[in-house]
Amino acid sequence: MSNVQGVLALALSLPLVFVANGLVKQYENGWDHAHATFYGDMSGGETMMGACGYGDLFKQGYGLETTALSSVLFNDGATCGACFEIMCVNSKWCKKGVGSIRVTATNFCPPNYTKTEGVWCNPPQKHFDLSMPMFLKIGEYKAGIVPVVYRRIMCSKQGGIKFELKGNPYWLLVLVYNVGGVGQVVDVKIKGSKTNWIQMTRNWGQNWQTFVRLQGQILSFQVTTSDGRMVQSDNIVPENWQFNQAFEGRNFN
Repeated sequence: MSNVQGVLALALSLPLVFVANGLVKQYENGWDHAHATFYGDMSGGETMMGACGYGDLFKQGYGLETTALSSVLFNDGATCGACFEIMCVNSKWCKKGVGSIRVTATNFCPPNYTKTEGVWCNPPQKHFDLSMPMFLKIGEYKAGIVPVVYRRIMCSKQGGIKFELKGNPYWLLVLVYNVGGVGQVVDVKIKGSKTNWIQMTRNWGQNWQTFVRLQGQILSFQVTTSDGRMVQSDNIVPENWQFNQAFEGRNFN
C-alpha cells in the first residue's frame, strides 16, 4: 500500500472510530439502544387515556412529551411515570443538530404476535412509540421508525404529587401522578385519621387500591419510588372529600 493509500484509509476510518467511541461513551453514561416510532397525529389525541391510567394528559400536566413503551420497558405498568431522554442516532432520517428529547412513560405499545415483520413492540425489543410531535423533533416523518439511544433521567414536575380519588365506599382507587424524582412509583401507603398506615396494591398502571373504608376520614399518603426514596404527605385530604376529587401532596423535586 502506498503512503497516499495509507493516509486515505486512515482518514476514512476516523469517522467510524469516532462514532464507535461515541457509542461507548454513551453506554458509559447509562445509554442503551432502542428504536422509536410515533402514533396519532400532531394533536396528541391518540395518546390520551393510555395504559398508565393518567387519562387526559394535558389536564394531568404531561402534555405531548410522552411515550408508549414496549413490553420489556413497560414492565406490566411498573414503569409508568418514568422519564427518558432519547436521541436519534446513526440514520439519515435523524434531524441534524436537534439533540435529545425528554418524555414521560404514559402508555403501552402492545406486542403483535400475528406478524413476523415490523413487530417493534414484541419482546425482547426495546421500543418507544412517541407522540407524533415528539418524534418529529428528532426524526423525519417519512422514516416512520428511527434508531435511538436512551437513558432514564430524573423527572422535573411542577407542583406536588397528585392523588385522584376514585371508586366507591367499599373500594378506593387512587391515581398517583405528577411524580418527580425518578417518577416510577413502586409502593403507596394510605392512612386515615382513624387508622394506621395501610398498604395499597397496584390495580393497573399507576392506580393503587385499598378495600378499607376511609370515607369521612382525613387522609395521608406515603409514596416510594424505584430508587428507594419515600415522600410522606400528611393530612392533605380533608374528611369531607368526595370521589373524583384530586389533592396535592409533597414531591421529590
